[in-house]
Amino acid sequence: MTPRTYLDHNATTPLRPEARAAMLAAMDLVGNPSSVHAEGRAAKALIERSRETLAEALGATRSDIVFTSGATEAAALALAGRDLHAAEVEHEAVLAWATPDLPTDPDGRVTAADPATATLQLANSETGVLQDLPPGLAVSDITQGLGRVPYAHDWSGAGMAILSAHKFGGPKGAGALVLPRGHHLDARLKGGGQEMGRRAGTENVVAVAGLAAAARAALRDLADGVWERVAQLRDILEAALEAEDPDTILVGRRSRRLPNTSLILTPGWKGETQVMAMDLRGFAVSAGSACSSGKVRTSRVIRAMGFDDGLSGCALRVSLGPDTTEEEVLRFADAFLPARRKQRSRAA
Repeated sequence: MTPRTYLDHNATTPLRPEARAAMLAAMDLVGNPSSVHAEGRAAKALIERSRETLAEALGATRSDIVFTSGATEAAALALAGRDLHAAEVEHEAVLAWATPDLPTDPDGRVTAADPATATLQLANSETGVLQDLPPGLAVSDITQGLGRVPYAHDWSGAGMAILSAHKFGGPKGAGALVLPRGHHLDARLKGGGQEMGRRAGTENVVAVAGLAAAARAALRDLADGVWERVAQLRDILEAALEAEDPDTILVGRRSRRLPNTSLILTPGWKGETQVMAMDLRGFAVSAGSACSSGKVRTSRVIRAMGFDDGLSGCALRVSLGPDTTEEEVLRFADAFLPARRKQRSRAA
């Protein structure tokens, strides 16, 4: 059987052992966090400890954290009812609420002339391009950057921040919205008044525990230099691909990028075909964002950077993780390059 190598960490990351352990322990708590008896208080105490852990990891205050079902809900809570502007490179969960009229340059950088009326991502999920968050920014989607690049909410420049646990080793279906200190927020989900009246519904105690444990572990890895090693592996991969195929385009390479992300354009070779070819060879990679219900389509992000539809459909995203090895990266190159040669010979 062909061994499997997972290189799609921007879609979702494997659950961290620390998150798994925290979630298993939380499963033993039977109480509803809104109940006043001992069992309920124990569940509530775990949520509040998790809130404190996440706040410390983010450089925020405990009362600024609102737990949600993920970044999509956090985006709706932050953006709905506000007249905010965004660029086409933002995630669909943001563009559902914002006007996509901010300019993007060929290197993937976005200009927000009036940050107070803008939402701007910290890092792009497809290209890995990092943005400089301007002071006074209304909202930032920090989902892809958290735990991979330095971030502290109190100096980021962002008023609100959106995040999702499964991008840094936590469980799927858990996220948070970080608010400016002392900010009042009207709930969109109304009911029992949980989350300090900002998001009704019984809290997912197990997922919240996993989110907080994963955030703490992710920040530890960042401080220990894990992602510097990952960046070296990314550079090894890109050098190997470029050395054999000079037509290869590495999107966003002239900009600061996430240390783990390579978006590769191979002219004449459709992205979905590349994904299938590499899947058969034992590698999990992507043609772009994984948040479109399994759909494969021309990348809106790449088009926004000025590439034509033909090239935009020829993208392959390789996103490494903390446990990715040099041997795995070189095996990927050894599998990808012959497949590329075969494709070129057929097209000739």
